[in-house]
Amino acid sequence: MVGMTPLLAHYSLALTEGFLVIGLLIYTLAESLRLQGTEIPVISRATRLASRQRDRERAVLGPITLGLGALLCLLLYPEPAASVGIYALAFGDGLSSIVGKLWGRLVIPFTGGKTFEGSLTAFGVILVVALAFGASAPVALLIAACGTFLEALPLEDLDNLAIPLGTALIFSAATVIKL
Repeated sequence: MVGMTPLLAHYSLALTEGFLVIGLLIYTLAESLRLQGTEIPVISRATRLASRQRDRERAVLGPITLGLGALLCLLLYPEPAASVGIYALAFGDGLSSIVGKLWGRLVIPFTGGKTFEGSLTAFGVILVVALAFGASAPVALLIAACGTFLEALPLEDLDNLAIPLGTALIFSAATVIKL
């Protein structure tokens, strides 16, 4: 759903930011209640299904950092940098995780289990996104390399902040410098 954020923001930035804040607040409340033993029917079940083994007995922060990453991109960066960062998160990180889990064989050292196949997927997605938003080929390669580096860092849920904010920063800087 975070992949819809740039499209919604195109029509109403304030409404999109409001939806993200409300979503963050509702999820945070539901997660707090879940940890205290109170189940919120749809949210608690979805959280349990999506959570990793390491998150079973503690707060599942992934959805919070995901929403916060998208929100901060909208607040801190102009278009199209914000969209590039959000798409790097939604599709680059998301697809890299799926590809890494399903087909990943070559584990990259010091990345906490990230795979070459997953990171290559992130690189390809971010490259396509950067090119689609007007970056030249050399700049798009730089943006994709930086986004992939951020994706490969062993940051656990904090990658949901690092990937969109870092990728948007590189895109924005390259646009300002006119690389």
